Amino acid sequence: MFSLGDLYKQVIIDHTKSPRNFGKLEPCNHDAEGYNPLCGDQLHVYLQINDSDIIEGITFEGQGCSISTASASLMTEGLKGKSIANFEILFEAFHKMATADLSDQPNQDVLGKLAVLAGVKEFPSRIKCATLCWHTVKSAIQDADKTARTE
Repeated sequence: MFSLGDLYKQVIIDHTKSPRNFGKLEPCNHDAEGYNPLCGDQLHVYLQINDSDIIEGITFEGQGCSISTASASLMTEGLKGKSIANFEILFEAFHKMATADLSDQPNQDVLGKLAVLAGVKEFPSRIKCATLCWHTVKSAIQDADKTARTE
């Protein structure tokens, strides 16, 4: 029988080998650096947000482990076309999912395809890899001067 764990592995491999929205976005009006000192993941996110607070474009560059790359790839797919308010809802739902007890089910109504990353909570040392891109987008939206970190 095909399990959620199998799907998790397939999605991670697919998005690591062929990350979506990878590269520099031009023009962009928000960007930020992110760094996970525990794993060495480094990324830069680029956002184009319109006057109605809609994320019209989102990309990332950098290097990191497969979880970090796949999470950033899935996140960019999920955030394109969403409002900043929607980002905040997704940020909270994703963070809750990644740090919840293993028995807690992700909120698929809110997370959609991002729920497949619930498998990361089986590997506590990788949670920061999965959440780095989210913290980096939050920093970009806030025009923070400091590098987003997961510690």
